[in-house]
Amino acid sequence: MEKLFHLKERGTTVSREIVAGLTTFLAMAYILAVNPSILSQAGMEWGPLFTATAISAAIATLVMAFVANLPVALAPGLGLNAFFTFSVVLGMGCTWQFALTAVLLEGILFIILSICGIREAIIKSIPEGLKKAVAVGIGLFIAIIGLANAGIVSTQTGTLIGFVNFNMANKAAVVAIIGLLITIVLYTLKVPGSVLLGIILTTIIGIPFGVTTIPENFKPFSAPAMPYLFKFDFAQVLTGKFFVVFFTFLFTDLFDTIGTLLGVAEQGNLKDKDGNVLNAKGALMADAIGTVAGACLGTSTVTSFVESSSGVAAGGRTGLTSVVTAILFLISLFLSPLFFLIPAAATAPALIFVGYLMMKSVTGINFEDPTEGIPAFVTIIVMPFAYSISKGISYGIITYVIAKCAGKKIKDIPVVTWVLAIIFLADIIFEAVK
Repeated sequence: MEKLFHLKERGTTVSREIVAGLTTFLAMAYILAVNPSILSQAGMEWGPLFTATAISAAIATLVMAFVANLPVALAPGLGLNAFFTFSVVLGMGCTWQFALTAVLLEGILFIILSICGIREAIIKSIPEGLKKAVAVGIGLFIAIIGLANAGIVSTQTGTLIGFVNFNMANKAAVVAIIGLLITIVLYTLKVPGSVLLGIILTTIIGIPFGVTTIPENFKPFSAPAMPYLFKFDFAQVLTGKFFVVFFTFLFTDLFDTIGTLLGVAEQGNLKDKDGNVLNAKGALMADAIGTVAGACLGTSTVTSFVESSSGVAAGGRTGLTSVVTAILFLISLFLSPLFFLIPAAATAPALIFVGYLMMKSVTGINFEDPTEGIPAFVTIIVMPFAYSISKGISYGIITYVIAKCAGKKIKDIPVVTWVLAIIFLADIIFEAVK
């Protein structure tokens, strides 16, 4: 283990990595149910989609473990699967085979870009202050995901958004709040694996509330269905419609992954002496290989998950965390009914608490300098309110270039940052006029 993952060098242990891997898996296990439910609306079957989700997540996460040695898990991404179903298939009238072809070619291009170091160069071009802002923005983003998953926040409160009443009409919210308090107490008392223990205890507490439901004749084992294999349609590859779909997948995946890597690296101090993400090239390769594998198995784009932050919060610092998470994805193929017992109200406290842990990076942002502070602020607020990591990065970089120009600090802007700002601005204009 020491030879493979350099545990001592990163100040961790095997037991801590195992707990972290379990925590990450439990925080993102919902994707095993959510991804098939979304993609099945495109005309695909739930069973094969479940299998494809678990296997593609395991493959990509294992590549992340052994190539990049980072505690980052991957799976078919939320948002990307919604675009696949509701925009490409239902909205544009394309077949799901057409959409899978776009995902496959996007993944192949990503492998080429990763080998050439282009994606790594993009990460390095993002200014240090914005890197810290990305971590904070992701923290708020996943905290909102947790609050929404548990039903704690709602748009039905008479205001734009608000907390629900904590009564028996909102049992999931009550259970989640209890779980959050438990997690806070355990973490403050420095109990090892406090985030994971919080998930387990909250799941148990949810039983008498009816939030954790155990079906009649419950059986923890089930045989996995055969996934879709190589179901592609290359007939329309050279059409304008295909290129729109292809570049939307490409753009969203690229910056969602970069944002997640920056956030996790900042939180776990997984950076080199120059402040760059450790083994970024390998991490981006894992994302690209996962996307190709996912397309071949019949699922939408595979990307790094922000929920990996919960594993880092539990002490994960190496690829061993990712190995544990990947193994659990494979086990889930046969134990899916058991994992489905864990309600969103039980994983929500972990996501909310990670928001606090990632907020710490805000102290490293120089808000006294408006050319640094304003772009950081824009990055932070856009991610949760636009519900998009990639939008947070794009608006932050555009603002960074504008602020530096206004502050007569043009020399501070790297060439790649200029290029990214122009691309992001063009994308915003294209979205507005199409």
